[in-house]
Amino acid sequence: MSSAELTAPASPTTAAPDQRTRFYELLPELIAADPRVVAVLAEIGVSYLDLDGLRDVDRVVNLGIREQLLVSTAGGLALAGLRPIAHTFAPFLVERPFEQVKLDLGHQGVGAVLVSAGGSHDWPGGGETHFGHRDVALLDTLDGWTVHVPGHADEMESLLRSAVAGDDRVYLRLDGTSNQAARRVDGTRMHVERRGRHGTVVAVGPLLDRVLAATEGLDVTVLYAPTVRPFDAATLRATLSAPDVVLVEPYLRDTSTAEVARALGDLRHRTLGLGVGQSELRRYGSREEHETAHGIDVAGLRHSVSGFLGL
Repeated sequence: MSSAELTAPASPTTAAPDQRTRFYELLPELIAADPRVVAVLAEIGVSYLDLDGLRDVDRVVNLGIREQLLVSTAGGLALAGLRPIAHTFAPFLVERPFEQVKLDLGHQGVGAVLVSAGGSHDWPGGGETHFGHRDVALLDTLDGWTVHVPGHADEMESLLRSAVAGDDRVYLRLDGTSNQAARRVDGTRMHVERRGRHGTVVAVGPLLDRVLAATEGLDVTVLYAPTVRPFDAATLRATLSAPDVVLVEPYLRDTSTAEVARALGDLRHRTLGLGVGQSELRRYGSREEHETAHGIDVAGLRHSVSGFLGL
């Protein structure tokens, strides 16, 4: 499937497919189809893979709970001409082995596909060690990363297939929630969901449905970004009706406000970043309770967007 050939969106009456489950279903197929592909795991996900019938099972490498080694191994495989797919929870894939991401991939000038799970608060019972909201902001300190934040399993599949076929450094961030319907994605452009006159709201990945609900009846443009790096400045500028932009991201708040500033650097503009706040919430509740506390539930988004834009 090419990036422009997503399957038809799911019916509104059906539950959206789970991104992580789809990833585990695809992995054996990707390994069988391309002799370059090697899956590198750190225990997470091993029990979910169906490897029966896979001839090249030696290209599934489980290193145990050794996340620094996970990324270093991916770097070594890439130096040998292979295409590693490294997978674990976001804080273990980007934060804990950050030095290896920086040196064994970036400094060595090689590529890999890093696929995280867990979003920001998919496992709230795991507490701070398992919260993954700092990942994209950390990768922003490094050069040459493409970052995809799909909002649906079909989008994830398209972006993953495209990433595996390349040689660059790609981060694919999987979330436990999904939008009801998939959009057609090409790994570069934002999708125009709605046109309005009084500002622009950029919804990233799985927050799109929530943003559409929160802005219902408001005269605003809504853009959907399943890919955030590189940031699609061209679509933002081409659809800008008023120089007020609200960014709604499922990870650390304000991660992309600098990208908006660069995109609109020659214009007087205002930007509001919404997402996961920096304050550590120590009373671990449900995912929904965390999102409400950070103001990225429908009611919180409605309040922030309408207040900022004066609607």
